[in-house]
Amino acid sequence: MGLDKIFRLRGDVYHVNYLLQDCHIASRFGKRPLIGHAHGSDLRAGLKHFLWKRMVRHNLKNCNKVLVSTPDILELARQYSEDAEYLPNPVDTQLFYPKPMPDRNGKLKVLIASNSDWNVKGTDMAIKALSQIKDQVDVSIIHHGKDFDRTVELAKSLGLNLHVLKKVPHEKMSEYYWGSEVVIDQFRMGSLGMITLEAIACGRPVLTFVSSKYPEYRDFPLKDVDTEEKNCQ
Repeated sequence: MGLDKIFRLRGDVYHVNYLLQDCHIASRFGKRPLIGHAHGSDLRAGLKHFLWKRMVRHNLKNCNKVLVSTPDILELARQYSEDAEYLPNPVDTQLFYPKPMPDRNGKLKVLIASNSDWNVKGTDMAIKALSQIKDQVDVSIIHHGKDFDRTVELAKSLGLNLHVLKKVPHEKMSEYYWGSEVVIDQFRMGSLGMITLEAIACGRPVLTFVSSKYPEYRDFPLKDVDTEEKNCQ
């Protein structure tokens, strides 16, 4: 959103997704009350970035209210905004809803749906685990993420064949979920992201890392599966 558009905005409440440029501009223009909604990378990466960190810290300190969409970034937010709250993202059930499983062609259809990021998503762990059962799975991956090329090279070195899917708009992701039998999300953050929630809404089982340190997940039957060895068990 441009400077002029933000300046001309008039409202009773101003809600900004991501604590980056738009939030900073709205704060500087005195848009109040201002709700800053963090969604992950804006805090995980932004607070470490040599250019963005001052802006993100300013937003955390100057928003009237800070919301976070995943529990793993709540403590980060509370370092600068003590009353920050966790508000889970809702799933649009008009777009994401159950459909029958696809026909099996002999191998289990697996979709790596999160963006390829080894540090944040643990995509390399997923590849290493899948390579151990490569004769039993038909793996697809979306062409997205800073480590995508590294991921493809790793899979190749381990003899795991990947079907590369093009990145599509968010509202089209359901087609990829419906075309799979199992969806793989992240193995680093320990919290449920939108991919997990949307895939479940589409009726697909999901493999992801859920950390026992978050009270929101205390009733989960399986927690702390955060290594390729555990993923294969």
